[in-house]
Amino acid sequence: MKLSKDVATKFAKLGINSYRELALTIPNSYEDLRLHDKLTPHAYQLIDATVASIFKAPNTIQITFFVHNFGHTITGVIFRPKPYMIHQFAVGSREYYYGLVECKQGQCSMSMPKKVTKIGCITPKYKCGLRSDVMWRLVQKELKIEKLVEEGIPQNIAKEVVKLHFADAEIVEREELDRRSLEALKYLEIHTYMKELQSKRRYFQALVSKESEYKSWAETLPFRLTSQQIEAIEDIQRDFAKDVASKRMVVGDVGSGKTMVILASAFMMLPHRSILMAPTTILANQLYEEACKFLPNVKSLLVTNKSKKVNLEEYTFIIGTHAVLYRELPSAALVMVDEQHRFGTLQRNMLEKLTSEGKEKPHYLQFSATPIPRTLAMIESASVDVSLITSTPFTKDIDSRVIHKSDFKELLLHIKSEIAEGNQVLIVYPLVEQSEVIEYQSIEEARGYWEKNFEDVYVTHGKDKEKEQVLLDFRDKGKLLISTTVVEVGISLPKLTTVVIVGAERLGLSTLHQLRGRVSRTGLKGYCYLYTNQTNSSRLEKFVETTSGFDIANLDLKFRKSGDLLKGTNQSGNQFRWFDFAEDATIAQQVKSALHLAK
Repeated sequence: MKLSKDVATKFAKLGINSYRELALTIPNSYEDLRLHDKLTPHAYQLIDATVASIFKAPNTIQITFFVHNFGHTITGVIFRPKPYMIHQFAVGSREYYYGLVECKQGQCSMSMPKKVTKIGCITPKYKCGLRSDVMWRLVQKELKIEKLVEEGIPQNIAKEVVKLHFADAEIVEREELDRRSLEALKYLEIHTYMKELQSKRRYFQALVSKESEYKSWAETLPFRLTSQQIEAIEDIQRDFAKDVASKRMVVGDVGSGKTMVILASAFMMLPHRSILMAPTTILANQLYEEACKFLPNVKSLLVTNKSKKVNLEEYTFIIGTHAVLYRELPSAALVMVDEQHRFGTLQRNMLEKLTSEGKEKPHYLQFSATPIPRTLAMIESASVDVSLITSTPFTKDIDSRVIHKSDFKELLLHIKSEIAEGNQVLIVYPLVEQSEVIEYQSIEEARGYWEKNFEDVYVTHGKDKEKEQVLLDFRDKGKLLISTTVVEVGISLPKLTTVVIVGAERLGLSTLHQLRGRVSRTGLKGYCYLYTNQTNSSRLEKFVETTSGFDIANLDLKFRKSGDLLKGTNQSGNQFRWFDFAEDATIAQQVKSALHLAK
């Protein structure tokens, strides 16, 4: 797209880069200079009027107009008049005037009337980085349907949006956008966004591209992979066969079996090396144990801060925490990261370096247990390939309910009966120490009660340097764990059947779902109690009715807007003006198809 110097300067002032974005800068109002024979209160109107009289006060000029198109008089008021303004009005003269008409108690007035000579036209008004008249001239000269079609916008969409700039009477008289205009704006907005994402994607030669198979490995497993695990594995299998280094995000609900997809990927990459990074020692350890169990013939190594220095060249599958970034790493054909968002910026930058040095790159896989809305997955696919695992290997049987202070006795009986059966219970508090702002107990206030009334009570939180050890000790010999949301993602607790979340309304639905996902990991009957002081909470009630993390991510979108995905800012406000993540999946799908985005 070649722009003249003048147009490029104006685009820069508007903060835009394309005609698509120019089209999206729609007018915020219209100046309607057509003559009507009916007065419309609270609206700007044109009048054909004779000046009957003028009265000057210290801070105003009041003009009595006889309005020929209405057939009666109205009063024009100019506030804080400039000297030249009085010359627009001469008693006995008949002219056209434009201003805001108001009616109160049978008296009609026009605020700030101005004389106009050009009548019968509709002119758009803009709120943007350019003066409104300059913007309108730019739009008249530059905004053409053909230019939008050249930028990949379907003709019908382009026509519909351009119509809003060159408005006719029907558009001006509407109180709000009609369905066709709104859908066209949504399409144009999400197309512009995905196109920008697509432009940020970089393609590199893969260090290794190979035809691979996973079925011989899958047959050795003591269980069958789910159809969605297989779909994700086959997506990765196709990635490995390409010359281009893949960049794929695998998003799976809590307990959906992402570990098997990780191991299948390492198996398919053999005999070449794979590196897997996890955010905590506990997670790295669990993944290493699974690798030893299900990839017994692969030489695997666990690397943590406490690991001894060994020659990494000798190992085919290196699993570790961020400690791997501080070792002299051998080249790897595949780099995998579990829960990448939990690493710090510095570590992410080092990881980026690890996966982007030289002309050839390793294949790169990210895994996340935080389900994202399907619409977001579709949009993200413009910059990174996405696989979703929405089902779990077995159906979890978890009862969820909202409870209040009056339910505490019943809750205690439940906790005692679960512990008596050899199961474990987790109670999540919102704070470590007392707060004057939050009306719930903190861990420090509550722990005395639990430690006095129960045995084998373990306590930990985010600032606890020993938290990983506490979680391990609790897993092996604890009955009751008191914690903050530090346990949201991480250690597998096979005997955990009950989670109680105190002040549940303070947490996002996705966090509640992650906490609920800690229970019933091995098929045991599970319970999730959301304790709140609120008398009613439609958000929590909706949560207890929903079990799929992907549906909960959609619910979360409806209750709090989606934030800016591209720049990673503005996490609680909606970055889109028209497009709605919770409602507009069909439009996103149309744009994805139009942009020919691969799965």
